[in-house]
Amino acid sequence: MIRLTTQRQIILEELAKVKTHPTASELYDMVRKRLPRIGLGTVYRNLELMAENGMILKLEVGGTQKRFDATTEDHYHIRCSQCGRVDDIDIPVIDSLVESAAESTEYQILGHHVEFTGICPDCQKKRKVDLQ
Repeated sequence: MIRLTTQRQIILEELAKVKTHPTASELYDMVRKRLPRIGLGTVYRNLELMAENGMILKLEVGGTQKRFDATTEDHYHIRCSQCGRVDDIDIPVIDSLVESAAESTEYQILGHHVEFTGICPDCQKKRKVDLQ
């Protein structure tokens, strides 16, 4: 386990405040309000280190920028195909999916990633306005 420095603690606190799954750059803007002298590289390195150590999740969804999530329990995400927004979906994780995959391959299954895509409420509203 890595040591929780003041910088890491503040990064973790800021990440836990939001459910928007921010990018490193977005989180940097949030953290800078509390640590004005911190650099983007420092935030990025700490996020990577915390993700490697299981303190946070690193989401690599839909070929977009990496996003980060303070919720480390298994859960699913949905990504807006228009704006790239990522949200949690509150449905049970399907553990039998891993079991089925393990039975059908010689691979050692380490986990799975299911990404739902759709159009977020904000983009739906914008579409309706654009169509009028």
